[in-house]
Amino acid sequence: MTTPPKTLSIITCPACGFSRKEQMPVDACQWFYECAGCGRMLRPKQGDCCVFCSYGSVPCPPVQTHDPDCCSKANHHVDDS
Repeated sequence: MTTPPKTLSIITCPACGFSRKEQMPVDACQWFYECAGCGRMLRPKQGDCCVFCSYGSVPCPPVQTHDPDCCSKANHHVDDS
C-alpha cells in the first residue's frame, strides 16, 4: 500500500523571505511562482524540476511518487537568482 503524496507545501521566497502555504498540482510540476510578498517570479533552481522542489517545504507530488517522467528536469531550467 503506497502513501498518497502530500499536496500542500510552504513555499518561501529566497529574495524577501515571505512564506505561504500552497496547493501543489498532483500531475504536473509548477515552473513559475510569483511571490505575494515582493512580486518576484520564482523559477526552479538548476537540477530541480519545479519551484516547490526548489523553495517548498515538501517536494512536488511527481517527485514524491518517483515519477520517472517528472517534467523532463534537465530540459527547462531557468534560474535568474
